[in-house]
Amino acid sequence: MFNKILIANRGEIACRVIKTARKMGITTVAVYSDADRQALHVQMADEAVHIGPPPANQSYIVIDKVMEAVKASGAQAVHPGYGFLSENAKFAQALEAAGVAFVGPPVGAIEKMGDKITSKKIAQEAGVSTVPGYMGLIEDAEDAVKISNQVGYPVMIKASAGGGGKGMRIAWNDDEAREGFQSSKNEAANSFGDDRIFIEKFVTQPRHIEIQVLCDTHGNGIYLGERECSIQRRNQKVVEEAPSPFLDEATRKAMGEQAVALAQAVGYASAGTVEFIVDGDKNFYFLEMNTRLQVEHPVTELITGVDLVEQMIRVANGEKLSITQDDVTLTGWAIENRLYAEDPYRGFLPSIGRLTRYRPPAEIAAGPLLEQKTWQGDAPAGEMAVRNDTGVYEGGEISMYYDPMIAKLCTWAPTRAEAIEKMRVALDSFEVEGIGHNLPFLSAVMDHPKFVSGEMTTAFIAEEYPDGFEGVDLPEAELRRIAAACAAMHRVAEIRRARVSGRMDNHERKVGSDWNAHLQGHSFDLKIDADQDGATVLFEDGEGLRVSGQWTPGDQLAEMTVADAPLILKVGKVSGGFRIRTRGADIKVHIRTPRQAELARKMPEKLPPDTSKMLLCPMPGLMVKLDVAVGDEVQEGQALCTIEAMKMENILRAERKGTVTKVNADAGDSLAVDDVIMEFE
Repeated sequence: MFNKILIANRGEIACRVIKTARKMGITTVAVYSDADRQALHVQMADEAVHIGPPPANQSYIVIDKVMEAVKASGAQAVHPGYGFLSENAKFAQALEAAGVAFVGPPVGAIEKMGDKITSKKIAQEAGVSTVPGYMGLIEDAEDAVKISNQVGYPVMIKASAGGGGKGMRIAWNDDEAREGFQSSKNEAANSFGDDRIFIEKFVTQPRHIEIQVLCDTHGNGIYLGERECSIQRRNQKVVEEAPSPFLDEATRKAMGEQAVALAQAVGYASAGTVEFIVDGDKNFYFLEMNTRLQVEHPVTELITGVDLVEQMIRVANGEKLSITQDDVTLTGWAIENRLYAEDPYRGFLPSIGRLTRYRPPAEIAAGPLLEQKTWQGDAPAGEMAVRNDTGVYEGGEISMYYDPMIAKLCTWAPTRAEAIEKMRVALDSFEVEGIGHNLPFLSAVMDHPKFVSGEMTTAFIAEEYPDGFEGVDLPEAELRRIAAACAAMHRVAEIRRARVSGRMDNHERKVGSDWNAHLQGHSFDLKIDADQDGATVLFEDGEGLRVSGQWTPGDQLAEMTVADAPLILKVGKVSGGFRIRTRGADIKVHIRTPRQAELARKMPEKLPPDTSKMLLCPMPGLMVKLDVAVGDEVQEGQALCTIEAMKMENILRAERKGTVTKVNADAGDSLAVDDVIMEFE
């Protein structure tokens, strides 16, 4: 076995590989850019080597710099993680020439299957059903328009190299094909150093289901079930689960056997993923093969008990697979939510900055992976598991240079319904402050009827949130539970304030039992009857709710029990009450005395400032293109400028017709959130 492995990556996947290597007794080497000097993967590794400036195309994807780090460290093998150089055949060749093992497939398999155009042709030759499209190289935007018309709109414009939603656009007409081609080409060049683009038919109402394969160098190959990855935004997966709630055993077997046959046809060895698009009749079509470890691999590990990183390392060391297809058993259900530094209230635009608070829920080992110890934490085993794969820590920075992923939160349980409920609790318990993040949106998805029923497609987010995400309006029954909890908490805080030392004699303040709770447009008059074990909150209509739990004034997380059901609240302070976040809702809860409530109802509503005639920068980023000038008349939907953030290009468009009167930024300028880019009349 190898004595030392270098991880040619960063963030959570580098940390993930380090955990398994540590379990196997292998010394680890991290590489890092200037932006990652204090990163978690650098702290966790046994050694660390600096490889360049923050941009990935000057550090993490520069083969020569990584090879210098390999040589300097004396590493015998390199694990590439995902993204960056993980599917770069030239990198694998460089390692082979240097006598260093690549913890991934052979160069030939990478070349054949890592390139989406080549893999499509091979799949077609092997008799695998594929989505219609144009597999040749596309010269320019007009060529893209011509091909798109031949294939038939809508089409998917995709980068031949890489993945993760980078370099991908859906076009419904000629204008979108021109625009999408150029943006995809730019993103592909910046993210993967390869700007080749191809076009295929976009299948509407599809499910995205992928098969995990594992092959060795001795001709053995198995599949480890499937992952449902249909909930995506901008072609980037957000929620994954294993198994799929849609597949039956016969379809699973057919897809698995086809995936293994395809892998073995190209001499594949290592962990890999064959992605399929599946229609409502369970017809499946080959999309592509990812010749690397997938981001969502933990859900497969949780239901099979197989440590995929360990298997990759053993295969790279020349070992035979220790398990056969008959040994593979899918046990229970696992769900993964990707926590991104993206603000759902700003159209999911990237958010960067310092994590002033980062407190994930406690990790609990349970299920098939209990004995594998592939994640940190010594919590006792239970009937449900919680796993959090991350590469950040409290006080760390979320950089504009890399992918916005903060963590991958996973839960496992014997059934899908239990895994979903465990995920709801885990999301409510996850504390993240300092940046915008998608925790509220993830919570909303876990409660959405279409997700709960398992009847989602890749159009889920576009169909269910067509106007973006604006938070969740909770049902009245849930608002009553929150009101009761907050009233009891407010009373505790008031008692503490009433007992402050140094008060004047004969001026003791009495804390009453009658209160009013106002939240999400609802107003509840209530009375609190407290005792040593909690409080009974009696509403005006006679309903009584028993409240108990663990909360002390100043705590930012309240773990309450209301009406014999758990209620977990993230708690912030606002004047006269709390800012409460739970189940995807962000609520101001005002707790007032009856007299205060009466006066509050007479107060005029404070209106936000008028920014309707301004284009505000929705995220920190770099202006890469300015499409208009002062005096130009713009139409609704017209492109105004392009902002690049976290390797993604974002085109800002006019919301209505108008004339540009002032432009405050130009190409090359760095912009902060809410900077005024231009003004209109």
